[in-house]
Parts: sequence; C-alpha cells; structure tokens
Amino acid sequence: MKNIDMQVEGSLLTIKVDLSKEFGPSSSGKTTIIATTEGNISIPGREDKIGLNIYKKK
Repeated sequence: MKNIDMQVEGSLLTIKVDLSKEFGPSSSGKTTIIATTEGNISIPGREDKIGLNIYKKK
C-alpha cells in the first residue's frame, strides 16, 4: 500500500491520501500514480476488502 492511511471507527471507514505525493508512472506509462492499495486488501479489523488507485494523466 502506498500513500494511503485507513482507519475504522464503528461503521465508518476514513481514508487519507496525500495528494502532493507521486510514485512514478503506471505500468502503461499513461498516468502517474499518487496512491494505491496495490490490489484488493482487507480493511483493518474487518473481512471487507478495498481496492483503491488514485492517479493523474501525464
């Protein structure tokens, strides 16, 4: 997981991402990765899954 902070309080999931960070080009090279879970992962303390990608065009 890159540049993602997740917290669960009760039934609320809060996701924090620093939009000023960049992690280089995507595999296709068409976009720049800002944050990613790098696939589907478990939400902390739960069986639910999340998959998140934040990117911008080059």
